Amino acid sequence: MNPYLDSLAHTTRRHFLKESAAGLGAIALGSLLGRNAMAAPGALEATNPLAARLPHFAPKAKRVIYLHLTGSPPNLDLFDYKPELVKRDGQDCPDDFIKGKKFAFTAGKPKLMGSPRTWGQYGKSGHWMSDAIPHLHTVADDLCIIHSMNTDQFNHAPAELLLFTGSPRPGRASMGSWVTYGLGTENQNLPGFVVLISSGVQPNGGKNSYGSGFLPSVFQGVQCRSKGDPVLYASDPAGFTRDLRRDSLDALQALNEMQASELGHPETRTRIAQYELAYRMQMSVPEVMDISRESSATIAAYGAQPGDSSFANNCLLARRLVEQGVRFVQLFDWGWDFHGTSEKEDIRGGLTKKCDTMDRPVAALINDLRERGLLDDTLIVLGGEFGRTPFREGRTATGEILGRDHYPDCYTMILAGGGIKGGLSYGETDELGFNITKDKVHVHDLQATLLNQLGFNHERLTFKFEGRNYRLTDVHGTVVSGILS
Repeated sequence: MNPYLDSLAHTTRRHFLKESAAGLGAIALGSLLGRNAMAAPGALEATNPLAARLPHFAPKAKRVIYLHLTGSPPNLDLFDYKPELVKRDGQDCPDDFIKGKKFAFTAGKPKLMGSPRTWGQYGKSGHWMSDAIPHLHTVADDLCIIHSMNTDQFNHAPAELLLFTGSPRPGRASMGSWVTYGLGTENQNLPGFVVLISSGVQPNGGKNSYGSGFLPSVFQGVQCRSKGDPVLYASDPAGFTRDLRRDSLDALQALNEMQASELGHPETRTRIAQYELAYRMQMSVPEVMDISRESSATIAAYGAQPGDSSFANNCLLARRLVEQGVRFVQLFDWGWDFHGTSEKEDIRGGLTKKCDTMDRPVAALINDLRERGLLDDTLIVLGGEFGRTPFREGRTATGEILGRDHYPDCYTMILAGGGIKGGLSYGETDELGFNITKDKVHVHDLQATLLNQLGFNHERLTFKFEGRNYRLTDVHGTVVSGILS
């Protein structure tokens, strides 16, 4: 882009008349109505793109905590009990189930593998769950278990991007960015969208899984850390006082305001808002990220350790963040890819150890939100990007370690709170776990349902880019009304 030509394009008589009618009028109207009366997500506050905004209709949920188990847990060993598969353990996989299908690491005719876990029914709802997740047994009646999830992708990065951005390719805006674009933030001292990463590894889709894509960059996820400085580069450099930082930002803002008035580029306003948010975050983020302020009983309930970088710490931080008005908190936890290539990936001992890091804090998060009166309007989502096969993974089929391959055709997702029916098992798969037999839910349907609970018609929450309107659900998606309370 040529800055000079761009400047000329914004100083023509035609442009001036157009903007005088629409631009100045809109600014005046916005001033009269007040910043919180802006029901249309596209009509962003000129000076503060993170100002709180109203959705399309009254929401059931005000905020989201999304717990993504990166790599995708073996649903057939956690939530999907298949006694017939157990009976047929070790038999050849029926041709009808694998004919014409491609798998990530399996070829030929694999062997069926029933779950080696111990199973039981829990809560008044009678949810079937395995012995790998004993703490989730205690909150069974809060859980809506969708057994009929479906995706188009069988490799990690594309599947994760499809789930969070609506496209298997990089470049689209993530789910949390769409939510923040639509709602803004309730606390102007904190980002609207916060990302917490445990296990020290970025998600499979990289930062695209929580990036803003073509949306203004102020809506991208802000990665915070439970160990060390909460936000990188937010601290003042050595010898830099807070007053000096304020003066520097004022000077930068004056320069950016000059550029904004000359070129009218929306990203300039975004940059101003980001600098100001970073300044306010210096005071507010360290306080909200300090879990040592919690009672010893609360810390113990989560299994958290102040100062650590762990999934348990991040679950507790998620509660603290939504309590302070953050709209969307995204947790990524690495290590759920159970192929069976090492003991860590064995669906017996390896799964038990990995679930030990997730089971307690998720149950504690649900209980904690309920006790604080936040569960009803906080939507919790738990799951991976696809499922796992009902047969042994090809590379490890002859070894002692048990693992499963990637499987996109059917898998499980867990929802709780936020206007979702607790204690509900939704959708069904066949007796071996190969195909959905009732109430299929595509990832676009999940996206549409999440936005619906936040008060948005997913077809109307759009952003114009490269000549057409884009949305999170692409051109697909239907709200799953059967799981709504």
